[in-house]
Amino acid sequence: MALLLHCHAISKQYGAAPLFKNVSFMVEDEDRLALIGPNGSGKSTLLQILAGILDPDEGAVTPRKWLRRCYVPQEPAFPPGATVRQVLEHAVAEDGLEEGERLARVSETLGRAGFPDPEAPAAQLSGGWRKRLAIAQALVRRPDLLLLDEPTNHLDLEGILWLEKTLLSAPFAAILVSHDRYFLENVATEVAELNPMYPEGIFRVKGRYSDFLAAKDEFLLAQSRRQEALESRVRRELEWLRSGAKARTTKAKARVEEARRLTGELDGLATRLKSSTVAVQFTASERRSKRLIELEGVSKSLGGRLLFQDVSLTLTPGIRIGLCGMNGAGKTTLLRILCGELEPDAGKVRRAENLRVVYFDQERARLDADVTLKRALAPDGDSVIYRGRMQHVNGWAKRFLFRTEQLEQPVSKLSGGERARVLIARLMLEPADVLLLDEPTNDLDIPTLETLEESLLDFPGALALVTHDRYMMDRVSTAILGLDGEGGVTLYADYTQWEQDLALRKAQQEMPAPPPASKPKSEPPRKKLSYLEEREWESMELRILEAESRLAAQQAALEHASANGDAVAARAAWDALTAAQEEVERLYNRWAELEAKRNG
Repeated sequence: MALLLHCHAISKQYGAAPLFKNVSFMVEDEDRLALIGPNGSGKSTLLQILAGILDPDEGAVTPRKWLRRCYVPQEPAFPPGATVRQVLEHAVAEDGLEEGERLARVSETLGRAGFPDPEAPAAQLSGGWRKRLAIAQALVRRPDLLLLDEPTNHLDLEGILWLEKTLLSAPFAAILVSHDRYFLENVATEVAELNPMYPEGIFRVKGRYSDFLAAKDEFLLAQSRRQEALESRVRRELEWLRSGAKARTTKAKARVEEARRLTGELDGLATRLKSSTVAVQFTASERRSKRLIELEGVSKSLGGRLLFQDVSLTLTPGIRIGLCGMNGAGKTTLLRILCGELEPDAGKVRRAENLRVVYFDQERARLDADVTLKRALAPDGDSVIYRGRMQHVNGWAKRFLFRTEQLEQPVSKLSGGERARVLIARLMLEPADVLLLDEPTNDLDIPTLETLEESLLDFPGALALVTHDRYMMDRVSTAILGLDGEGGVTLYADYTQWEQDLALRKAQQEMPAPPPASKPKSEPPRKKLSYLEEREWESMELRILEAESRLAAQQAALEHASANGDAVAARAAWDALTAAQEEVERLYNRWAELEAKRNG
């Protein structure tokens, strides 16, 4: 494989604390490198350095000559007033192509990205379609190296699957920052964690995310054993040093220096291996009510479009409902009805008396960007009351991995992950019967996601969750409410069942209709086919019947795997179903082509 880019001993620092130091690695032309790490480790900064947007404080990034790098930020920005098509035309105009090739590239990219209306204003797109447009904006330039910062944020399942398919079949290399664990497992060929706990500041493993986790466990085990061995050696050396002047005079001076070196090495190793995670634990009320919120025949439309109708649902303690559906299907709207911010168009909503609901807003709108972090964490003074106990704001901030010097910073200076942690900290102070969480995972690092999942699993009240993090949805939910955005609502046992049903329905919708039967003619049509084409035409009906039989068998296999909960078999069955569907479509297209030529 050819080398695309080489990083050598790069470092970057903001303020007193360095983000990363002496990081070195290479990127080759078939790599799909996933870059992970805790919030604040400098992943986005490193990605911008690799893209050539920022310069490192030390070290160098050496790209291959004429390397075309395209960078997609977390929050995309488009030219004011531009339509979807104009965004792509503006992007490809920078490459100096002939007009015909420019138009062809734009049309091809629009088709592959699946935009329903290329003339729609970019500013009016939903968050998911804006992210898809930002990715398409990079793809239309035919990059050699694509750099993606949190590409799955705001994408719905269809958008994530589209991105996975695009990257898996891409002729270019990619570096992506993501905390979506299923996405990492499906796409990455290598995973690198940026973390000061590693001696070189970065730990890189070839293979999938699961391979990385196994290698990381082995590394940490080896480091733990090394720490134990060092502690034993240091203990022996310290005992010798404390044995008195007589013993010291009989030993070589080098042993004293060795004791100091070992002590320093042990301190450094212990510092690196010390890990911190956010302590997330929601405060539950002591309510004993069996029925917290009841929906009976609830319907809602927005902008003249029916989102859902006749929804009946009961939230009781211990139930964890995941709301699934494409962007715009009405998931956030249903959450707002549950918490009382919106009224349904029809149906009834009954809530237990004095019900306490905690709502996590995906737009982070409840945070005042102008107040300091200290005031955001403790609005009423220098302390907070958590589970009946008073805690000083400094200690409360440390629980969420904030440094003391950050307390006087305005919220506007915080990263997306840090803002999410502030919201979680505030919600934890509120006793809750019901948690309503709308995209709580955006911008959170993997250790925080894992801690949040554990807290939700331990929460004794009711939970309604909207998230595009498939791993969290699969792990936390006890049931899935699927919304199709056209009024339909279905309850599923788990996330996998909903995903497979969605794939089946989509495949059935995309099945092409058979060509219309030709009208009988008094005279046989004049043949314009070659001998081989005539033979092909005569066998086409039988071949289509056989292909449709194989398609039906694959659909049955997928249903069987879904019913048995076998995720591996279901994935294989879905791939086979897709291939069978493509073959049926190809045969129908060829039949229509031969029919037209024969009767033309």
